[in-house]
Amino acid sequence: MPAFRNRLYRDDAVVLRNQKLGEADRIVTLLTRRHGRVRAVARGVRRTSSKFGARLEPFGHVDLQLVEGRSLHSISQAESIRLYGGRITGHYGRYTAASAIAETAERLTPIEHEPAQTLFQLTLGALRALAAGEHTPGLILDAYLLRAMGSAGWAPALTECAVCGEPGRYGAFSVPAGGCVCPHCRPAGSARPSPASLELMIALTNGDWKAADASETSTRREVSGLVAAHLQWHLERELRSLPLVDRAMEQA
Repeated sequence: MPAFRNRLYRDDAVVLRNQKLGEADRIVTLLTRRHGRVRAVARGVRRTSSKFGARLEPFGHVDLQLVEGRSLHSISQAESIRLYGGRITGHYGRYTAASAIAETAERLTPIEHEPAQTLFQLTLGALRALAAGEHTPGLILDAYLLRAMGSAGWAPALTECAVCGEPGRYGAFSVPAGGCVCPHCRPAGSARPSPASLELMIALTNGDWKAADASETSTRREVSGLVAAHLQWHLERELRSLPLVDRAMEQA
């Protein structure tokens, strides 16, 4: 059992999603800084008199006091740090990208209460960037997915062969093999992305936003397909939110 069982503890968290429970409560799924993914009951938050219901909307960064229970924790206090939901949900491109980010964060934390500090920081940073409109939502999403896969040990090989490890820029990409592959190791059916697409994936992985922002729409679309295929191969399931992401939105 976790050491904090039946005790109060405090942590900050990103709100990933919530669902109704009974007539007035919600189950809130959180990605916390120190305790990983946590599901907690927020009692009475659907009542108009609730003191902190609005603070627990998806995509917000909040400071919480929780009590561990047998199956679900309980939220006893909630304070806002930054509530990004308003600036995200009013913009369809940002909202669909944020939904895919939240779903990915949940899928990459299959074990509750297992610390995932790197993923927490990546998720918080991506939502902050979406709310600020710093870059095109699709670019922010793909950068997040690439880095999140890296934190899970699934980063696609981009500057070496995924099979033999020989350094180089290779023109074939195989999702089952793990990324770019050299001519000697290339499996049948490997994709042949454009050199610009591979360079964009490298730029997004490395945080080179000057290069990423200058990329062409067709390049971004090809990268999005490769990144989604690579992620879902490793998750062994599709993400419900990815097909809804608005790739036509080129304005941040």
